[in-house]
Amino acid sequence: MLTTKQKAYLKGLANHLPNQFQIGKEGVSDNLLKGIDDFLRVHELIKINVLKTSKHSLDEVINELVTKLNCELIQKIGRIIIIYRQNKENPVIDLRGVSK
Repeated sequence: MLTTKQKAYLKGLANHLPNQFQIGKEGVSDNLLKGIDDFLRVHELIKINVLKTSKHSLDEVINELVTKLNCELIQKIGRIIIIYRQNKENPVIDLRGVSK
């Protein structure tokens, strides 16, 4: 579980990230999950755009991603979501220095 300050730090890092994935009318497919999982393993932080054409609500998409990928929602702004999952073996983002 991340602290408020850790989430704020991650939001700041995500400001400069481009949208890496888009979720459209097909919703959250197995291939999409694998792609996001691979990206999280390497980068830990990802910005995803949920298109208006998606059959599922934004909250449904978030719940599915968080549950299936074992990650944390950092922020949702409009139809853009930012999620984080720490790589236990080779962490990229160091949150230990972020005060509680």
